[in-house]
Amino acid sequence: MSRRRRKLALFPTGDGLPQADDPALPGPVSGSAHSALRWPQASALLGSAWSVAHTTHFGMTDPGKLRAINEDAFLADGRLGLFIVADGVGGRPFGGLAAGEAVSVLWERIWHETKARGASMPGQNASWVGSEAIVKIEGVVRTAMQDASQKLRAMAKVDGRYAGMCTTASVVLVAGEVAVVGQVGDSRVYHARGPEIRQVTEDHTLLNLRIKQGFALPEHTRGRRSPITRALGLADELEVDIYAVPVARGDRLLLCSDGLHEYFDREKVLRRLFQLDIQAAAPAAVRHARRRGGRDNITALFVEILGPG
Repeated sequence: MSRRRRKLALFPTGDGLPQADDPALPGPVSGSAHSALRWPQASALLGSAWSVAHTTHFGMTDPGKLRAINEDAFLADGRLGLFIVADGVGGRPFGGLAAGEAVSVLWERIWHETKARGASMPGQNASWVGSEAIVKIEGVVRTAMQDASQKLRAMAKVDGRYAGMCTTASVVLVAGEVAVVGQVGDSRVYHARGPEIRQVTEDHTLLNLRIKQGFALPEHTRGRRSPITRALGLADELEVDIYAVPVARGDRLLLCSDGLHEYFDREKVLRRLFQLDIQAAAPAAVRHARRRGGRDNITALFVEILGPG
């Protein structure tokens, strides 16, 4: 198995960067406003540690109408079953660098950990939920997110210019009939099955904390901005939310930054997007956010489950 590495450019976003499955592309599909990262060859990916559900995906990122720089980043690696959206925290230095670096570390750590641990994983079926295998996969995601956070902290210690840089991260790792979701910050993951749509993740914001404590009502706070309470690189100790989501053929997932979901004030918007063809959904989501004001960077990554690996 080859251990050589290749470059995969993280292309400039311009007015919008669509990305999709491409059989000619030997590495993960990525998007951000930053320089090239390095990835192992596809031949290494084909030896992935556990059976990955067959998926198709399409993502798009856009700077929005008011921002000169896009500080969002996303990655989709269908061979590994890994999907990531990161949003560099606004108002802090080098948010875009934080998002791109976090995506790079997350991909590399998860790739290596799945290879190392995969030999002990049991078979691929719905009984994985709550099993020892799921606990191990959850550990892979949690550790990778902690490593990414520590990498940002270490960069800041070496170069004072990077002090305070941090990023949100929503991570989905699909294994068999389960999607393990890792969450830090206020990017989001949604899960759709037929007409039913639910928000999997919880926003780590001061405003959402006030809602949980009963000091604010969701209907009175929709669309309002709020400081982040958790992010990669924000503090030495990182608490990661982990969810195990059963998935089936035909299910869809949406990973998105807050520049998109702040405009999901009506349920029918999400429902309409999930009903579109997978390649049309992300561009339509970006257009919706831009029409509503586009005041922040916008990223949408749609994933459809086609069946077990």
